[in-house]
Amino acid sequence: MEPKEMIKNISWLGHDCFRINASKVVYFDPYQIQGGPVADIILISHDHFDHCSPEDVAKIQQPSTVIVTEKDSAKKLSGDVRVVKPGDTVRIDDVTVEAVYSYNTDKDFHPKKNGWLGFIVELDGVRIYHAGDTDFIPEMKDYRVDIALLPVSGTYVMTADQAVKAALAINPKIAIPMHYGAIVGDGNDAQKFRSQLEGKVDVVVLQKSI
Repeated sequence: MEPKEMIKNISWLGHDCFRINASKVVYFDPYQIQGGPVADIILISHDHFDHCSPEDVAKIQQPSTVIVTEKDSAKKLSGDVRVVKPGDTVRIDDVTVEAVYSYNTDKDFHPKKNGWLGFIVELDGVRIYHAGDTDFIPEMKDYRVDIALLPVSGTYVMTADQAVKAALAINPKIAIPMHYGAIVGDGNDAQKFRSQLEGKVDVVVLQKSI
């Protein structure tokens, strides 16, 4: 599948939560969701309440759902929970999930030593990077991805300006802004991100779905 085709299968559910409804149904960081198609795979970046929400996981979890997360979040969850650290890879049927670093460089909310996560998911021939709660980190320049989901709101994560630098380093075919409109940040951050990358990286600003 081409990345532009995959975009049609990606829904932004607010904040850092996305659903990919392709050959598998994959959720990232479900938080304040209404429900939706049951999940084949749930990826949880770290244990802050707005990313690891057991009550939201319960809305989409079935017995066969595989949850991939780090050690802190795993303590709050049940079912088929697979604990990973940055550098690990998990294969779930035809889906490959790579755990990568996600951390702050100029603030203390998400220390590197915690081993919290971003994810690179290969699904239907498309590589999708969900950055988690992170700043622009050196590891990003080595990622080879088609679609990058990047935080843009500042405060707890990188600002829109820093996210622009991250997008240029990663150079995905498509970048999608996230981490705004719920805890901190608003649509202006997403638009700033898009305008600064015009002519350099294709940016798609998704409207919030339910």
